[in-house]
Amino acid sequence: MNILLVGSGGREHALAWKIAQSPLVERLVAAPGNPGMARLCEVREVGATDVAGLLALAREIAADLVVIGPEVSVAAGLADELAVAAIPCFGPTAAAGQLESSKAFTKAFADRHGLPTAAYQVCETVDQAKAALDGFSAPFVVKADGLAAGKGVVIAATRAEADAAVEDALGGRFGAAGARVVIEEFLEGEIGSLFALCDGATSMLFGWGQDHKRAFDGEQGPNTGGMGVYSPAPVFTPALVEQVRTRLAEPAFAGIAEEGAPYRGVLFVELMATAQGPKLVEFNARFGDPECQALMLRLESDLVPYLMACATGRLAELPPPEWSEDAAICVVLAAKGYPATPKAGGEIRGAEADFGPDVVVFQAGARRDADGTLRAAGGRVLNVCAKGPTLQAARERAYAAVGKIDFPDGFCRSDIGWRALAREPG
Repeated sequence: MNILLVGSGGREHALAWKIAQSPLVERLVAAPGNPGMARLCEVREVGATDVAGLLALAREIAADLVVIGPEVSVAAGLADELAVAAIPCFGPTAAAGQLESSKAFTKAFADRHGLPTAAYQVCETVDQAKAALDGFSAPFVVKADGLAAGKGVVIAATRAEADAAVEDALGGRFGAAGARVVIEEFLEGEIGSLFALCDGATSMLFGWGQDHKRAFDGEQGPNTGGMGVYSPAPVFTPALVEQVRTRLAEPAFAGIAEEGAPYRGVLFVELMATAQGPKLVEFNARFGDPECQALMLRLESDLVPYLMACATGRLAELPPPEWSEDAAICVVLAAKGYPATPKAGGEIRGAEADFGPDVVVFQAGARRDADGTLRAAGGRVLNVCAKGPTLQAARERAYAAVGKIDFPDGFCRSDIGWRALAREPG
């Protein structure tokens, strides 16, 4: 079969890596792709929000399936146009994708369908938002309503920081994404990421892990799109997984279908495991980044049948996926200054070396010069991933590879996996 994979980040590089291993795939094309993906498949320079261009490319290559990687493609309505053209698509419609593209929509959706989540208030002006903050206590959570590439959430330790975050968002920092803000209650507990597939009617769990959102060691610094992840995560006990399935994932699929937008694709449930049970932090209408990278290392089943089944309403025909018992970890190498003002253009050496069978480096924000030099082209630049019989072993392999990559303009956290490692015996 012929597959078009949309996107250019580390998540899409990981998907390309796994899709390319499938014996079902005859041709894989990525758009717009990145230098790492170009080593695995064809790459075409069609942007992730160029719906007309992507539709034309899908027709050109006679795509049997289009796989949407990033949320911007969902919000742009790519799945909607592919449906009109009768081209199977792994990825929700723009209407179903509102579960990510509007935090205000999601909070109201949670209210309508009884999904446990934090108390909140939606605000459209600075004065309204500051008045809303009076009803919450520190730390304060301020979120831009729309898509902000993982940078629209501020956890403010003080009221002054919260006021500044409100002024920043509503003052235009995030463009249209910040036209509204959501003020939320701060949830105490342990955060986690769970993934579930749906074909519009049938759903299936598809792995979980634990992300590290803060930029610096010890959970310090600003929120980011994610500085590293590991899977599996001890926080996901069988009881918690079952609670997330029955209280959040399945009610979300049922609710969005009831509202006229059946969900086809993967739903990323970001949750807080609290003393009262799991509560929704937010939904994402795609695989997590960098969660996807770790999951693809652990997935032993062929990914392609699951993608196709979601797109064609045949998920009930497949067994649950098989996962390696090994642990996997992903360490993000970011450009200095990320997430605020990442330094672009820094040279990267050694990232494409052979680090052995248990280490894979995915490119998240890189470009290649005409002379072959690899350079930073984004905030999160490389994802250094590794497997091991224990999380400690996987972590040692990942950081050993990080130490061999020469990227003077980059930085990473040195404590990815700290919560789980604190639980491991010895």
